[in-house]
Amino acid sequence: MADGSEWTCPTMSPEVQETYGAADLSGNPVFAGGFINFGYWRAIDLEVPLDEAARIRSQEDLYRHVLDAAGPLKEQRALEVGCGLGMGCALALREYAAAAVTGMDIHPEQLRRARDAHAGPLRQEPGRLRFVQGAAERMPLEDGAFDAVISVEAVQHFPDLVAFAAETSRVLRPGGRAVVAGFFTVDDAPGRPAELASLLDSYANGLDIARPVTALTDALTASGLSEVRVESVGPYVWPGWDLWLARWWAPGTWPRNFLRAYEGQILDYFVVTAVRSEDGTAGTS
Repeated sequence: MADGSEWTCPTMSPEVQETYGAADLSGNPVFAGGFINFGYWRAIDLEVPLDEAARIRSQEDLYRHVLDAAGPLKEQRALEVGCGLGMGCALALREYAAAAVTGMDIHPEQLRRARDAHAGPLRQEPGRLRFVQGAAERMPLEDGAFDAVISVEAVQHFPDLVAFAAETSRVLRPGGRAVVAGFFTVDDAPGRPAELASLLDSYANGLDIARPVTALTDALTASGLSEVRVESVGPYVWPGWDLWLARWWAPGTWPRNFLRAYEGQILDYFVVTAVRSEDGTAGTS
């Protein structure tokens, strides 16, 4: 922390603890290649049978879409909040020539897996890639340390978006950009959480939190970030994701209800961008 106080990691919810710990979601074949996201399928032909290579590309392409939105990253310092196994961090180094990438995750088991998966780069290029334990709401990182902060499909787990936005603003340098990809309700109608809980086990058991995308955009604005913009990428996420899921689950089973929730205008997938002003104005944590 910037004030030098001792950092302690906030407690994980039991659902996050289990899903990313003993259950090891990254080992499920539905998330091929070590990534854990629904994918961005725009460049993939959905008219032919999908294979693992297409699935991995969809997940890489979601990171590419986010990293493109973060601006030129060559020789820049980037942070990923909720990095999982660090596959997106590695992609940022490999394809975007970032000077250094920090992957932060709240779960110690995920960090262990990330360090194992990237043992070679960690050893061969010390300083370019590192993994740290931290929570989205309380980051053990210095003020203004990063040119870009990204988060890919982790925000649905964050219990406090206001604290996440404030911390994101704090660790960004003046002029730095934040890009968050994730799924939210399309509006703040009071019945949305109950609707999602009736359709999707991940909302019923508390793993995912039902909130409108405006909860994030309002938090980013309140933190002092500007140029807050929202892009719906649902057409490039949900149909491909559902087609991939069809390999394992029949229509009407809960994983297939993500597409149903999208088609029912309950849930969508968004990419949200924001900028820290050049004069260094930012919210406080």
